[in-house]
Amino acid sequence: MTEAANKPTSPPVSPIAAGLRARCPQCGQGKLFRGFLTVAEKCERCGLSLGFADAGDGAAWFVMLTAGAIAVAAALFVEVNWQPSYWVHAMVAVAFAIILPLVLLRPVKGVLLGQQYRTMAREGRVEA
Repeated sequence: MTEAANKPTSPPVSPIAAGLRARCPQCGQGKLFRGFLTVAEKCERCGLSLGFADAGDGAAWFVMLTAGAIAVAAALFVEVNWQPSYWVHAMVAVAFAIILPLVLLRPVKGVLLGQQYRTMAREGRVEA
């Protein structure tokens, strides 16, 4: 596919709605991922080449920042209010520090890829 084929269509699909549902940023119907976090080569519905899609570590960074803050706040909240035993703290830590990032990572990556498509963001280049 050429770069002209990857231009946004009308009416535009919300990058947030498409990303949260892990759908194609152009048509909003095809699957964005072929695995848990592996981006598909192209949209099965509209044929959009998803070769431009590179969120890098952006999604992981946002998820770690958010989930880490929530995990620490939850641990402090539990400690201040109930002073439970260590196994309760371990359960809170597992829930917020392991499960929450796994739940958030795919939708956040989808939103970032949708925004990347919408703004036509590409790798930085130095023009000669």
